[in-house]
Amino acid sequence: MSTGAIIAIVIVAIVLIALFVLLTRTARQKRLESRREKAGEIRTDAESYRLRAERQSARADEQQARAKQAEAEAEQRAAEARRESASARERAAVAERTHAVARDRHAEARDIDPDVNDDDDDNARGRDGN
Repeated sequence: MSTGAIIAIVIVAIVLIALFVLLTRTARQKRLESRREKAGEIRTDAESYRLRAERQSARADEQQARAKQAEAEAEQRAAEARRESASARERAAVAERTHAVARDRHAEARDIDPDVNDDDDDNARGRDGN
């Protein structure tokens, strides 16, 4: 083989190697760019999920706060109901004692009154419930 043919083969080989390197780099750059785009899409998607999660957490916190407030209001109403019930029982006890005093005083008055006879006493006791 002649020197010119060898030089031509070497030049063609160098050109082919350069072309291969260039194509490999170009393909690699395209793959990297594609991966960058995919990573950007994933980041955008992740940010969307993060924002959605934050909104859901905020709604959950608000709902929890409303539940605690409702619970506190219910406890306050229950305490108020207990106070009212205790007050009503106390008033009923006072009223019963007052009725007892009134019955005793009526009985005392009947015992002292000279115009009341035993028959009237029995009738009055029937009316009073004694």
